[in-house]
Amino acid sequence: MNPRPRLALIAFLLLAGPAVRAQDERAFHGDQIPPQVENMYARGLAYLASTQSESGSWPAQFGGEPGVVGLAVLSMLAHGEDANHGPYARNIRGGVDFILKSGNPATGYIGNSMYNHGFATLALAEAYGALDDDRVGPALRKAVDLILTSQKSNSVGAWRYSPESSDGDTTVSGAQMVALYAARNAGLKVPDEAIAKGLKFYVSCQSPDGGFGYSGAGGSNAPRSAIGALVFALDRQKDSKPFKAAMRYLKQSGAANDASYPFYYEYYAAQAFFHGDMELWRTWNDRNIRNMQASQADNGSWEGNHGPVFSTAGALLSLAVNYRLVPIYER
Repeated sequence: MNPRPRLALIAFLLLAGPAVRAQDERAFHGDQIPPQVENMYARGLAYLASTQSESGSWPAQFGGEPGVVGLAVLSMLAHGEDANHGPYARNIRGGVDFILKSGNPATGYIGNSMYNHGFATLALAEAYGALDDDRVGPALRKAVDLILTSQKSNSVGAWRYSPESSDGDTTVSGAQMVALYAARNAGLKVPDEAIAKGLKFYVSCQSPDGGFGYSGAGGSNAPRSAIGALVFALDRQKDSKPFKAAMRYLKQSGAANDASYPFYYEYYAAQAFFHGDMELWRTWNDRNIRNMQASQADNGSWEGNHGPVFSTAGALLSLAVNYRLVPIYER
C-alpha cells in the first residue's frame, strides 16, 4: 500500500483515540453531524452501492462517464468509508478500477472530455494512499501531467472540453484546478506557475458584480461564481479581492438550490461557503439540508437532468462538508 497517510482522517483518529472509527461520532470545530445528514447520506450510499454494475460504473444516465464515477467514489470516501476493508470497499475499488481502465495508458487522458478527466483525476487524488492499489499513483501522475500539458498549450492558460483546446471556460477549468489542488495535497508536485496561470484566467472572467462569467467577464451566475470563489480559497487567497468579491456576489444572489444546475451548484457552493464564512456556511447548510431532505427519493437517490448517479453524488458531496474527512474538504 502507498505509505502516504490520509492526513485529515489520521489526525482525527489520533485526537479521538484508537477505538474511534471514521463511521462513528464525528465532531469538528464544535459542529456535530446532524442526524438527518447521516440518514440521508446512508440512504444515498446504499442506492449507489446497490445500482453499481460489475464494471464499476452505473447503467443509469451518465453513469458510465468516468467523471461521474469519480464523483460517486468521492462521495464514499468523503463519508470516511474504508477503501480496503469497509462495507463500501468493493464499490470504491470497482469505481477506481473503472476510472483506471478508462484512461489512455500513453497520455493519461481519462474519458472523452476534460470534464470527465478533471473529476476522475480528483477521485484518484483522494483515493491515493487510501486504496491499496499500486496502479493509482502512476495513473494520477499521468492524469496531472496531462492537465499541465494541456494548460501550457492553451492561449489563455486555462482549459476547455479537449486537451487540445486553445480557449478556456470557468466550469471546465474549475474541475482541473480542484484536481490539481487535490493532487498537490496528495504529495504530487504541481508547479506554482500552473496554479497562478489558472487563477489569472479567473481574474479575467470576473465581472464588476464580483461573479464569474463563462469565458470572460459578464454574465455572472451562482454556479460559476462558487467555482471561482473555491479555486481562490483552495490557494489560501481568502484575503484577495477576487475571493472577497465572489463571496459578496454569492451572499447576495446564492440560493440553497439552483434550478438551472441542480446538484452541480450545490456541490461547489457547499465548499465555497464553507471556506468563505463559517456562519454563512451554517445558514446555507441548514437550508441545503432541508432542500435535500425534501428532494431525496424513496430509494435514496436524487433525480436531476444529468441522471441519478451524478445527482446523488452531487447531493451527497454538498452534505459531505459536514464530515470534513477528505483533504480537499479541510478548511
